[in-house]
Amino acid sequence: MLATRNRMRTSAAFSHTVRSGVRCGRRNVVLYVVSTLPDEPSQVGFIVSKAIGNAVTRNLVKRRLREIAVETVRRHPHGVNVVVRALAPAATASWGELVNDYQRAFSKVVSRIPGQTVEPPVDAGRPDTAAAVDEA
Repeated sequence: MLATRNRMRTSAAFSHTVRSGVRCGRRNVVLYVVSTLPDEPSQVGFIVSKAIGNAVTRNLVKRRLREIAVETVRRHPHGVNVVVRALAPAATASWGELVNDYQRAFSKVVSRIPGQTVEPPVDAGRPDTAAAVDEA
């Protein structure tokens, strides 16, 4: 579960990250990442619109993305704010596809931010994740 201190809650934080951050899009998600002060905890926010589907589908997508983002916070506990925008195909994407898209987008975005390093992806606790990453 994503700790409260790592959840992005204010519209100002969302706006700053989306407008000032580095962006990378994949089939299922678009990630916006901005560096913060090294002593500030990393925060992650999610944008899942009604274009994804009904409330049940939106919440499923959010829960999946939140679980994937926990690994990001473990690797980068300080100095990074991330906004994850789910795109319509995320509603029908498998767990492996979401993990793959998120990890590839995050790696690409972080590589464009000065002073940040990217660690190789690790599966997010699901058995089919490794297979999905290896297939790509």
